[in-house]
Amino acid sequence: MNLEGKTALVTGASRGIGRAIALELAKKGADVLLNYNGSVDRAREVKAEIERLGKNAQLYQCDVADYSACETMFRDIFAEHSGLDILVNNAGITRDGLLMRMSEEAFDSVIDTNLKGTFHCMRFAARQMMKQRSGRIINLSSIVGVAGNAGQTNYAASKAGVIGLTKAAAKELASRKITVNAVAPGFIETDMTARLPEKIREQTLLQIPAGSFGKAEDVAHAVVFLASEEAGYITGQVLHVDGGMAM
Repeated sequence: MNLEGKTALVTGASRGIGRAIALELAKKGADVLLNYNGSVDRAREVKAEIERLGKNAQLYQCDVADYSACETMFRDIFAEHSGLDILVNNAGITRDGLLMRMSEEAFDSVIDTNLKGTFHCMRFAARQMMKQRSGRIINLSSIVGVAGNAGQTNYAASKAGVIGLTKAAAKELASRKITVNAVAPGFIETDMTARLPEKIREQTLLQIPAGSFGKAEDVAHAVVFLASEEAGYITGQVLHVDGGMAM
């Protein structure tokens, strides 16, 4: 899977799964544009790691939930680069809570970042990809968007929405040689899962046929495959990286 000469944008690339995806794309030869919203220091660290791999990296600060900010980010990207070959919509947040106690703000903030943020980036990237008549869009969904999870009605709704968005866009863009797919991770070892109480971790492990949490690199490998030429005839699909939870 050779991505030499390709330019990729990864949202939420400063930590966790986004960082792993950005590094794996660079290892396969792509130049990587790194979107972040919070910590510029972490984003700079990822940039430095990519440059040590001999590839170009560039930082773009933007809250993907903000339509106007996304429009500005993509305008800057297309002013500075000849095109965009790969878009990975990874940026996401959680605001967990039981349905009866969840505030409207907690629900809206998760939908705005996880679902609308994915839409914003797809919308602005697709116009350029249509001109190129080529492109790869990979959206990060979740096992929670497929199976649900108590205490995460907002997150489950956002990630289920990403699947629907992926399938509809795949049908719209296929004739222009643009593929749109989703990756649905299960429970992956990240800062988020590290904060889970030990009892919850033990209960979760019992639901995973593989018997362990996944690694961020497991998700990154799936994303790189979908970004490659080898996956050129795959579109509108959801690739589960969950140790068998969704079987």
